[in-house]
Amino acid sequence: MRIISGYHKGRTIRAPKNLPVRPTTDMAKEGLFNILNNWVDFDELDVLDLFCGTGNISFEFVSRGAESVTCVDASAKCAAFVKSTFDELKFESGTIIKADALRFVESSKRKWNLIFADPPYSYDQYPNLVDTILENGLLAEDGILIIEHPEEVDFTSVKQHTQTRNYGRVHFSFFELEA
Repeated sequence: MRIISGYHKGRTIRAPKNLPVRPTTDMAKEGLFNILNNWVDFDELDVLDLFCGTGNISFEFVSRGAESVTCVDASAKCAAFVKSTFDELKFESGTIIKADALRFVESSKRKWNLIFADPPYSYDQYPNLVDTILENGLLAEDGILIIEHPEEVDFTSVKQHTQTRNYGRVHFSFFELEA
């Protein structure tokens, strides 16, 4: 995987082959960050990356100057890899939490400007995850929630859903809380 833009633009990060992940494609990641370039000021973002896996999305936020990035993943191997890469990037505002993402959002009291979640495509708790994040007030005022999901998952009935963008087999649904 490579970092597309920012301080670490062009840097290639090689994840161990034994991680239980499906990283977001470069095409989809580039599309996502092209959208975000028009919506957010990266250096003011506190980001929560749920199901962070290889940290692919987190590292892009780091490179673009995010104030802080909190990564949550149930895999000890993924958490260790993300931690070591944060150290390599000399990013001191990164927090790695080894935990089940749904349990984490059920118990968290913190707010983030942007929450990104990329569960396994076989995940059967998509609606519960979105509802829990929105109902527990984890988004800061004017915060954005982005869920990566397969085509079969439909969020159009969720009140805070604003749009879905697709990049091949990758779909991003966006949710916003009004100020």
